[in-house]
Amino acid sequence: MKVVILAGGRGTRLSEETTNIPKPMVEIGGKPIIWHIMKTYSYHGFNDFIICLGYKGYIIKEYFANYFLHSADIALDLAKNKMEIFGSKAEPWKVALIDTGLDTMTGGRIKRIKKYIGKQAFMLTYGDAVGDINIRESLSFHKKHGKFVTITAVQQAGRFGALGIKNTSSVETFSEKPKGDGAWINGGFFVLEPEIFNYIGDDLMMWEHQPLETLAKLNQLNAYKHRGFWKCMDTMRDKIELEDMWNEGNPPWKIWK
Repeated sequence: MKVVILAGGRGTRLSEETTNIPKPMVEIGGKPIIWHIMKTYSYHGFNDFIICLGYKGYIIKEYFANYFLHSADIALDLAKNKMEIFGSKAEPWKVALIDTGLDTMTGGRIKRIKKYIGKQAFMLTYGDAVGDINIRESLSFHKKHGKFVTITAVQQAGRFGALGIKNTSSVETFSEKPKGDGAWINGGFFVLEPEIFNYIGDDLMMWEHQPLETLAKLNQLNAYKHRGFWKCMDTMRDKIELEDMWNEGNPPWKIWK
């Protein structure tokens, strides 16, 4: 099953870092946050990634193209133009890096990678949030309920898309960035059926607006409630908090060894 990561936004609220690099490349503990996200999926056995690029996407391309240089010791023989790699820690990842446009909205980015998905279910997340999400459990939940979309719902002060959830798990309403505290919010980490492409228009459509709102009205949006750790790196304050957690030696999202 493929994992799609939205990594094309400008990250303007984290401009202290994103002036020179795309937001998914902002480091936590010496590794880009996108690496942390991919390690979470990989821990659960999902290693086939499609990364939707946009703003400064070439930096993400260069990172993965030179992954060994970032993760291993090397010796260079300049006279013979040879390189020897020591202690390589290769990941079992396949990574497709797709340019989805500089100013394309989230829905448009998803629509642009339709041909790489085919007719299979796939996963989707954002390139700026980490958590100890049980990916396999969310997939089982998705298969059990048989709807087009399963969204991981988390609880945090009202900053992201709030979900109106019934007593079971069916989502009745979706509203982006409501006021108030304590609501179940959009934590990303979606499981999606290919039918969702029918609800996305052009490059200017945001996934979090018309598509999810329509799917909720059609009773095709389910919520997998995650009660563990989740945090979005939206501002410099968030970045510093995540960095402090990592430096303390037991970051709550680090489920891999």
